[in-house]
Amino acid sequence: MTTASSTTVPTLIGSVQRALRLLEAVGTHRDGAPAKQLAREAGLPLPTAYHLLRTLTHEGYLRRENGVFLFGAAAENLTTARAARQRPASVADSLAHWRDALGVPVYCAVYRDGEIELIAVADAPEAPAVDEWASFRETGHAHAIGQCLLGQLDEKDREDHLDRHPVRPLTRYSVRDRAALLERLRTLRRGEPVIERQEYALGTVCAAIPVTAGATIAAMAISVPLDREERLLPAVEQLRGEVASLLRSFVFSISI
Repeated sequence: MTTASSTTVPTLIGSVQRALRLLEAVGTHRDGAPAKQLAREAGLPLPTAYHLLRTLTHEGYLRRENGVFLFGAAAENLTTARAARQRPASVADSLAHWRDALGVPVYCAVYRDGEIELIAVADAPEAPAVDEWASFRETGHAHAIGQCLLGQLDEKDREDHLDRHPVRPLTRYSVRDRAALLERLRTLRRGEPVIERQEYALGTVCAAIPVTAGATIAAMAISVPLDREERLLPAVEQLRGEVASLLRSFVFSISI
């Protein structure tokens, strides 16, 4: 006898199915496609397609450029996350090495597709990483690793980033406005550490160094509690010295 459970039809959400058809259609066009073409290929009425395309764009899964729709950062992050899981362990191994050598948490981030992406962190119970209480991606102006990455951008890309992620103070020590941040970034000396004191999190000081990784814009950072601030500069200088010894394998792994 057939049981009720074996014949139960799963509940399907039609709007989700329609949105997926649109994403599939976008994926077949390397250079994007207009709404009318996507609606036709997905078999959807044009008003329905417009509504779903606006929603997907708002959520970051699509972006619209010059009248055509392409995959946005959120959709690309789905494949990026998978690639990160498959990435060789050399990034994590390198950070763990430096964490153990320095006795502080170590961070690595890249600037990819117009966004700050924290790709790895190595910390320990006795040396915990800074709690991401405000999105690192959206608050690059307020932390050392973000300032280090922004400092490596050209003027156009930097202005574009700040248009999308405006400067706003996170603590009473944060840079106050865009003009002040840009002035600070202009004074950065190439290759020198970027120091941040309680701008992102009270009670924490951080330092970041740029990492040359071919065309990849990258940075590494460390953090220490404010009451141990005297460890910050010696630790970041030691990090700068040690990076060169492992840089080849490290650069390869963050670039793929």
